[in-house]
Formats: sequence, C-alpha cells, structure tokens
Amino acid sequence: MTSTADADITPSYQGQFGSFTVDASDRREVVIYRAGLVTAAVSFAIATGLVIWQADAPLTLSLLTPLYALFWAGLGVSLFYIHIYVKVLHRVLQGFWLIGGVASAAIALISDQPLALRIYEQPLLIFGVGFTFAALTGIFFKEAFCFNRLETKGLTPLVPLLLLGHMSGLMTAGTERALLVMWAVLFGVFALRKAIQAIPPDIGDKSVFEYLKQQKEAAA
Repeated sequence: MTSTADADITPSYQGQFGSFTVDASDRREVVIYRAGLVTAAVSFAIATGLVIWQADAPLTLSLLTPLYALFWAGLGVSLFYIHIYVKVLHRVLQGFWLIGGVASAAIALISDQPLALRIYEQPLLIFGVGFTFAALTGIFFKEAFCFNRLETKGLTPLVPLLLLGHMSGLMTAGTERALLVMWAVLFGVFALRKAIQAIPPDIGDKSVFEYLKQQKEAAA
C-alpha cells in the first residue's frame, strides 16, 4: 500500500546543471500557455472559415476584427507563459507581439474600413501587423526545434511565405486561400497535440533557467 508521504513526493528530474522538480505552479503555467495557443488557433480557424466561405459578407467583415483581437490576446498569454531559455529571445517575441497589436489597433482606429479588408487591400500595412505573426512564427520555430513536430516545421516557413507573397502581389488569390487553409489546419493540429502532450517536457530543464539566473546575478 502507498503511504500518504509517498504519494506527496514530487518527481525529481535530472537536468544539465543539476536535479529539479516540477511543482503545481509549473504545471499551471504550461496549462495557461496551452490554453492561449488553443484560443489563438480556434479564433484563427473560425476567421479562416469565414473568409473562405464568404469573404465579402458584412457579417464576416464585422466578425474578423474581434476574432483577430481574441487571437492576439491568446497569443499574448502564450508568449507570457512560454518557457524559453534565452531571455532576450523571449523578450523579442513579446516585443513583436506588442508592436503588432499597437499597429493593428492604430490601423483599425484610423481606417474607415474593417481591419482585415484594409490590410488585404493595402498589403504594405503587413509591415506593422506582421510583427504579431512574426511572434507566432517564433513559437512555431521553438516548438519545431524542441519537439521536432512536423506541423510546426511546416508552419515556420508557411506563415512568412503567405504574408510576403501577399505583400509582393506575386501570389494568386487561389494560392493564398490554399495556404491560409493549410495554416489554419496545421495550427489546429499543433494546438490539439499540445493540449494532450505530457506537461513536464513543456517546462523544460529548470536547472538551465536557474543556472542562467545565477550567472546574471553574478554578473550584476
């Protein structure tokens, strides 16, 4: 029979710079990180479905802006709780997310057209809004590097390809729609797989975080 003391023992993991444990706070952060990704993926999928189904419908145009806002908020939550060893890279991705949000809000406020329509008709505006998607691509790259996931390997080049393709005007509307659907599907697969993945791998090697913290304190 397992004693109460045995049941309360927290599993220990061996990291690069020593052993570490995964506590309830760590697990909660991972759950929130994944919830943000699911929120972003679902919002993006709904928006993509509306665009493919009836892009010019007044209802579609009215819903795209709040769906983008929800996508942006979910992405922001994930970027706050994501575990990245290199702090500078973490801050850069958060900065990209913030710049993209500010640019999107500015365009929405000064434009007399719905946000999505304005950006679609003025592709150069992607230079501002695109920072949001650069941050998203950063998450895809991190996940592809850490977990070797096929869907994130596809998403990492696909996102900039679609955005740059639209900006350059070299892509046909049909190609853009096909890539958009591919993006939404792969993003959905990624978010679903993250939701059912074991939690400890998403926390990473906590001994590395502690080592980097000690190095920073020593340098100060």
